[in-house]
Amino acid sequence: MRHTVKTPKPLAKQGANELVGLLDASKERPPLNPSGVELRIGILLWPRFPLLSLAGLCDALRHAADIGDQSRQVRCTWTVLGVPDQPIQASCGVEIPVQQSLSSQHQFDYVAVIGGLLPFMDKVDRRYTSFLQEVAAAGTPLVGICTGSFALAQAGLLQGKVACVHPFHVNDWKKMFPTQAFATNADYLFDGDRITCAGGISIIELATELIRRHCGPDRAAKVVHQMTVSQRSSTHVTRRHALGYASTENDKLRQAIMLMEKNITTPLEIAVIARLVETSSRQLERVFMAETGASPSEFYRNSRLKYGRWLLTTSDSPVSAIAYECGFADASHFIRHFQQLYGVAPGRLRRAVLAA
Repeated sequence: MRHTVKTPKPLAKQGANELVGLLDASKERPPLNPSGVELRIGILLWPRFPLLSLAGLCDALRHAADIGDQSRQVRCTWTVLGVPDQPIQASCGVEIPVQQSLSSQHQFDYVAVIGGLLPFMDKVDRRYTSFLQEVAAAGTPLVGICTGSFALAQAGLLQGKVACVHPFHVNDWKKMFPTQAFATNADYLFDGDRITCAGGISIIELATELIRRHCGPDRAAKVVHQMTVSQRSSTHVTRRHALGYASTENDKLRQAIMLMEKNITTPLEIAVIARLVETSSRQLERVFMAETGASPSEFYRNSRLKYGRWLLTTSDSPVSAIAYECGFADASHFIRHFQQLYGVAPGRLRRAVLAA
């Protein structure tokens, strides 16, 4: 089945409040689990954890959970677990209170571990590790965020799995877990019932993917829109907003599309993308044709042109600058391909949008 992309109207034509309203009004909603909540996440915090990881995860969930900016835990729930009356201190010094005690009777779709500074990894209460082992034995998927992957590995819960490790911690990982497989070429990795994330703003990408899977593309699109810091910044989150949120169950295809989105200005060769997602160019070609109806090269070029169209309608950058940002050698190549895809020259499209 081909993947679908939901692309909101350009913001030049549509107010931000209107867009959020349309996404909130979407009727697309997966079947509810018995609790009536679509996505339930329990959160374990290791000592000196990064506050950004907790904030990114919770903020993404709150945008998906309710309409507008009401932030009620309606469609998603998130709970900080731990030992009562023992708050956890973040690396910045802020203390976070525990909301619920550790109990295997809690029902969660995922239990997420946000790791802390490595010198403090062993200072966690032993009950945290025991709890992780209990919920893993019960079949609950585990998420390791930032050095949370280290916490899972220390607990023996990543055996036979590949962990996503931040490049800064690669040497630490090799020293502590010399036989444990890892990767650094992605923001996050799904490996069966183990999910790992490099940390930083990558948590927003992971949270959005979990929301898409459990709550639907409309909720994911709302998160991407609401958490875009600047529409003019060339970040991966911004590009997701510009290109629409691609929904696919094929991991290789998803990883390849993510690499394309991250490398718009300086496009990668398809052979390089295939190698990074650990497949062959021929197999990647078959997957793209089956799922999207286009070759990887065509899909990549069309994505760059789509990003260019978004820039045309949401910025006042000259066409030559947009061509460069979209990975074209010069404006003439960009204009020719743009006209072939959209049937109108970039300058004429911009004038039409401004006149509307």
